[in-house]
Amino acid sequence: MIIFLFLNTNQLHPTMDNTSKTILVIDDSTTNVVLLEAVLMNKGYTIDKAMNVKEAYEIMQKRLPQLILLDLLMPRINGFEFLQQLKNNQQYKDIPVIIVSALTDEETIQKTYQLGAQYFIKKPVDINQLIDIVGQMAHV
Repeated sequence: MIIFLFLNTNQLHPTMDNTSKTILVIDDSTTNVVLLEAVLMNKGYTIDKAMNVKEAYEIMQKRLPQLILLDLLMPRINGFEFLQQLKNNQQYKDIPVIIVSALTDEETIQKTYQLGAQYFIKKPVDINQLIDIVGQMAHV
């Protein structure tokens, strides 16, 4: 599974606290969503959650995230397809995406970068690495 975080760096200011930063977590595993939500909320981020791509689009129509955490293995539309759609959409193409996935072969990782992902985090997730990367993306 891969989790994507979207961060709209155009709406960020380096001196702002994390409460103004919304992260969209897209993963079909409730366990993964709850874990990521707990860790990131503890750091002050606002978290939107989607269990599939359809829900993600519904959320993004209401509020654009500053960052997306995206899982790759999901039913119907997978993370690869969603990432490609996202980066081809004028409204969403600049939202940074972090892939969080158990698919860790080099070909998969390279494909996500070619499609426009900013980072790839391997599952099981190293929480400190996740916090560091999200922090870097949130304060660009």
